[in-house]
Amino acid sequence: MNEIHEMILFGGTVFMGFFAIMNPFANTPIFLGLTSEIEDRKLVVKIAFHSVLYAFIIVAAFTVLGHYIYQMFGITLSAFKIGGGLLLFHVGSNLLQGKESTVHHPSPEHRQNLKDKLAQDNTFLKMAISPLAIPILGGPGTISTAMNFVGYNVSLDPWEKMIVVLVIFAISCLISFMMFVFGGKLVNYLGQSIIGVITRIMGLILVIISVQMVIGGIKLAFNL
Repeated sequence: MNEIHEMILFGGTVFMGFFAIMNPFANTPIFLGLTSEIEDRKLVVKIAFHSVLYAFIIVAAFTVLGHYIYQMFGITLSAFKIGGGLLLFHVGSNLLQGKESTVHHPSPEHRQNLKDKLAQDNTFLKMAISPLAIPILGGPGTISTAMNFVGYNVSLDPWEKMIVVLVIFAISCLISFMMFVFGGKLVNYLGQSIIGVITRIMGLILVIISVQMVIGGIKLAFNL
């Protein structure tokens, strides 16, 4: 019973972390802007689906192969916790100030240039990979979040933590997909001011999670 309770608490923490880093309320206007010139509704849905699918595959690969990645590059778990925590702190602090982190979001100029290029080539599905899957949905911040949660300090089996992380991330991808496809009216209804407030709240959550990751990494490094 205690294990189930801890798994639920861990799942809630993971969900808040992914929801904050992916922030569908802030990402939906970006998706709508990138696909605004596309008149085919089915193509828009297809782009949304492929973007979350590619993001899930990328993050799942790093989550499952994290241990081998550590060994390949000689990275310790404590170093990854501290480094990943600092990266999330950077993203979270920018969101807390109402800014878009370049780690997480491409610049508006880059998005416009990409949109113009895709419009010329008529290869709109390319945007499902970049910038939607990488870096908006499955960028360095999201990957660090997933890999750090697998090493989170809870008394669950590593495979149980991995399964929880993957399931919660799949749910987060589903929420992002639903927001991309159906969230236009909601975003317009909320307005930029409310979205700004939500973004700052997400930033605060990320900062808190990142500090906890750094603390956990320091404790692990010095056996505290």
